[in-house]
Amino acid sequence: MVLVPPRVRAGAGWLSSRGLLRAHTVRTDRLVSVRWSDGVSQRLVLRDADGCRVEVDPRVFVANPALWHRLDQDTRACVERGTLLCGVTALRQLGERIDRRTAQTVFQVSGLD
Repeated sequence: MVLVPPRVRAGAGWLSSRGLLRAHTVRTDRLVSVRWSDGVSQRLVLRDADGCRVEVDPRVFVANPALWHRLDQDTRACVERGTLLCGVTALRQLGERIDRRTAQTVFQVSGLD
């Protein structure tokens, strides 16, 4: 058996995770909850107003700041509209983690570490 990490893609208002057998898509412009999953491997679980859900390894966002930026823009709009009922803390935690990683990378590249 070959294990293949899910492919995560995003565009304006959507995020998709494609595994070996299926793809799951969630409307990030219509999110109602974001939470951390319980279990051995940490996952961010996104659920939209239509009941669709996607689970994403947070390392995907840490490794791809552009993907995080796309999600962050949509989630901020959901918070402003009042549709994101649960998950602001989880998003803040992930954002802080990404900011720390980005700062470390900048310091390493510039020789200031």
